[in-house]
Amino acid sequence: MGALYLKEIRSFLSSIIGYVFILIFIVTCWLFLWIINDDFNLLNGGVSDLIPFYNLAPLILLILIPAITMRSFADERKTGTIELLYTRPISDLSILMAKYLAGVTLVVISLVPTLTFYFSMHYLGDPVGVMDHGAAITSFIGLILLGASFVAIGIFASSITNNQIVAFIFAMFLCWFLFSGLSLLGSYATFAGFDSIIRYASLDYHYDSIKKGVLILSDIVYFFSVIVFFLFASHNILTAIRK
Repeated sequence: MGALYLKEIRSFLSSIIGYVFILIFIVTCWLFLWIINDDFNLLNGGVSDLIPFYNLAPLILLILIPAITMRSFADERKTGTIELLYTRPISDLSILMAKYLAGVTLVVISLVPTLTFYFSMHYLGDPVGVMDHGAAITSFIGLILLGASFVAIGIFASSITNNQIVAFIFAMFLCWFLFSGLSLLGSYATFAGFDSIIRYASLDYHYDSIKKGVLILSDIVYFFSVIVFFLFASHNILTAIRK
């Protein structure tokens, strides 16, 4: 599993794919947060916080993460290399976890440079350091959990098809639906008493809760439940393919 994990990391970072992912994420955040005069611009808010960044980042990640996970199993199935993996002394779960952890690692590597936004707002505050550091830190943790959930969804989408484009579109739709779609459905007040349940089931609901600066066990359990659910579904598909 460790060897496969390192192989996946090297495949990301030894090719242009991983660097393009990181560069697009950083440059897009930088443009919207510091250059473009819009609601996400940190300097227009008049408050020393990173709320615009934590509102913007999920919208970028739900597009970029499916782009890097679409080849995880779809490419293996199309080229036939998945049969080679099945001949190695490694379980389906180990194969799945190696690819999943490699994806999460790339997301974390991409988020590390955004800490410069945190230090910038820290020193731009008047007085210096006036920002809510607790909320900034917990929001960063929430963003990692959200990214990890998107990776699990992307892995699942890639496992059900051998077409990378189909995997990308399906993963992006699932990420959007679970993040924003359920919240929109719950806000229409058309499902009577189920509206609050639908909103509670959305990733956005629990991500917003963490952004308030408090890590609640139920929110953490929710994110891990989403991750486990999609990894479990992916594992079942891989097991079926092996048979």
